[in-house]
Amino acid sequence: RKATIEDAQLIFDFIMELAVYEKAAHEVVASVPQIRETLFGPDARAYALVCSIDDKPAGYAVYFYNYSTWLGRNGIYLEDVYVSPAYREQGAGKALLRHIAKIAVEENCGRFEWSVLDWNTPAIKFYEALGAKPQSEWTIYRLTGDALKALAEP
Repeated sequence: RKATIEDAQLIFDFIMELAVYEKAAHEVVASVPQIRETLFGPDARAYALVCSIDDKPAGYAVYFYNYSTWLGRNGIYLEDVYVSPAYREQGAGKALLRHIAKIAVEENCGRFEWSVLDWNTPAIKFYEALGAKPQSEWTIYRLTGDALKALAEP
């Protein structure tokens, strides 16, 4: 289902679970008020889903739209997909990805893509079983903090 502002704490809790799984909890600087504003505020540019099993929250996904100049069409980028360990192998992850894939098809998006840590073998196997293909010829670059600010200055 589409997440609502009332899910902000739940989404934050899932984010923390994911960060712990990825051995990066120390990197999370987001807060529940930031989640409320950036996912549900008037200027929100990202979207969230919550998946439940037996009326209990099992996982979440966050995505946003990107654009392909080569395709001349929007795409969807999956920022996060996470299912709590107790609910894995019950279809929650596939349901979340299927929901976003349906949105991509309905909105004539040219692609649906995401990144995965190279050590996350269970996720890689899951994605490949869905038919996803790694894009090994691309390397992600990132600017943050002082380097981002320095480039932004005239």
